[in-house]
Amino acid sequence: MHAMTEAGTAWPVHARFDGPMVMIGFGSIGRGTLPLLERHIAFDRRKFVVIAPDDNDRRLLDDRHIRFLHTAITRDNYRDVLTPLLKGGPGRGMIVNVSVDTSSVDLMDFAKDVDAFYIDTVVEPWPGLYTDRSLSISARSNYALRETLLALRRRRPGGVTAVSCCGANPGMVSWFVKQALLDIAAKTGAKADVPKTRDGWAALMRRLGVKGIHIAERDTQRARAPKPHGVFVNTWSVEGFCAEGLQPSELGWGTHEKRMPANASRHDFGCDAAIYLAQPGAGTRVRSWTPSAQAQHAFMITHNEAISIADYFTLRENGKVLHRPTCHYAYRPCDDAVLSLHEMAGAAWQPQQQWQILDERDIVDGMDELGVLLYGHAKNAYWYGSQLSIEETRQLAPYQNATGLQVTSAVLAGIVWMLENPDRGIVEADEMDFNRCLEVQQPYLGPVIGRYTDWTPVEGRNGLFPETLDRDDPWQFSNVLVR
Repeated sequence: MHAMTEAGTAWPVHARFDGPMVMIGFGSIGRGTLPLLERHIAFDRRKFVVIAPDDNDRRLLDDRHIRFLHTAITRDNYRDVLTPLLKGGPGRGMIVNVSVDTSSVDLMDFAKDVDAFYIDTVVEPWPGLYTDRSLSISARSNYALRETLLALRRRRPGGVTAVSCCGANPGMVSWFVKQALLDIAAKTGAKADVPKTRDGWAALMRRLGVKGIHIAERDTQRARAPKPHGVFVNTWSVEGFCAEGLQPSELGWGTHEKRMPANASRHDFGCDAAIYLAQPGAGTRVRSWTPSAQAQHAFMITHNEAISIADYFTLRENGKVLHRPTCHYAYRPCDDAVLSLHEMAGAAWQPQQQWQILDERDIVDGMDELGVLLYGHAKNAYWYGSQLSIEETRQLAPYQNATGLQVTSAVLAGIVWMLENPDRGIVEADEMDFNRCLEVQQPYLGPVIGRYTDWTPVEGRNGLFPETLDRDDPWQFSNVLVR
């Protein structure tokens, strides 16, 4: 079955959904997701509703004859607003949550109450958590947010499928990790069938000697106009970036690590797969590598996948941890976003009052190079990921830049998988069928490549200033962290 859209282009229809569908949020990701749903999901637009606190892009919806509800979803109104929209039938409804400042866990819990599908791109809280000085640093972390999700899953197992954190990262990068592991196994002659279980994947990672993973990204998209002073410019949600940038810097903590940074702490609850630093991610730099940039300094911004991947690939025996990879985000945003972060840091981390998201009309050239760097194995390090340019993005899909399309195509893949697996309960991207998800998503990712490198974080350290390096194990986090 194919859908005819955009001047008669035929697109494969991956799934059909007859129930009511509610999209919460209509910013850059909502706008970009909508045309992908129109292409690849057969749905009844009379039952499709978009809810957002602003109506900047309402004309886009009016042109498509899609209902728009101009309101903010809040802690006080979400059940009253959403219940009649999702109970209109027939069958199950669906929530596509691409908003900020809405509690993912509360909405997921509600979706179970009304037997509706649910998908989001991040575990988001209600407003205020990130800046609540009455809470500990640990309680303001992504680790803590993920633990609330896992607690809900334990309390309400099974039932209608709800997919947590299914964007580019978190989301797609978890699927990349599995493909990268299989590539390394093939390259090193370590015969391996595709694992069928979580323990099987963790055992494969240990057998290959993978010590850790960088979610290694370089965004080179360049704006036509210079960044104005006092404006935060980014290629995706400024609100989202500022929020996670001001959370504590976090990383999954691997079993090969010899010592924690001086200002690092463990959490005293939960899975114990991660640690946090007593400093914001927007002020924490790490050494990393991507194919186009080669060696680079990047920001260790907290992200859900740093914790979920480390947890998923933890190998245990009789309750004892045998192996766990270190895992963290290593993000070098576009040049304007780097300048914006420096400006915000100079203002004692007070975000700018104005912001701008660069859309496809604002960008002159560049790409978003997003992948996973698996290191410590027999081939040293292997980067696997997407190199999506703005030029190719314009040809592939409307209303988004390269960064956005990597996210929206993952949302599409997650919805397709969810409809094909309707009764799996709450799942994370690490637990989904990576082959199926990448099959749906890959047409929107540009070149998807794998590159091996001999680079390590001690390479090129010229000794001009005193520093203590662990050259016996160059992949120690103490060598990765920029002081």
